[in-house]
Amino acid sequence: MTSAPFVASLRARPGTVRVGEPGASPLVIRAQLAEVWDMVRVEADAAASVLSVKERALDALDPGAGAPDEYAVTLKGAEILDESVSLSGAGVINGSTLLIERRRRRPVR
Repeated sequence: MTSAPFVASLRARPGTVRVGEPGASPLVIRAQLAEVWDMVRVEADAAASVLSVKERALDALDPGAGAPDEYAVTLKGAEILDESVSLSGAGVINGSTLLIERRRRRPVR
């Protein structure tokens, strides 16, 4: 069992989403969906793609969210343009937060 970073427990839904083959020392990160103001704890292999984390997080946080390509993923305020890159290749470390938000803003009614 891996000790989760403190940030992974803040406002976290119960349970953990697992991506890839986490192995003995998985990355424990947060995936937060901006539109629903909710987040999920993710245990992932460092070699898993950013896209796979985004898809699993969208399924967990908003099953009717639509196509994953309508959403952008940011890390430390910068968009990850190539989502096929691995988490470690994108600079994700243990305790990081991936913010998932719509590419285009929708009007509020």
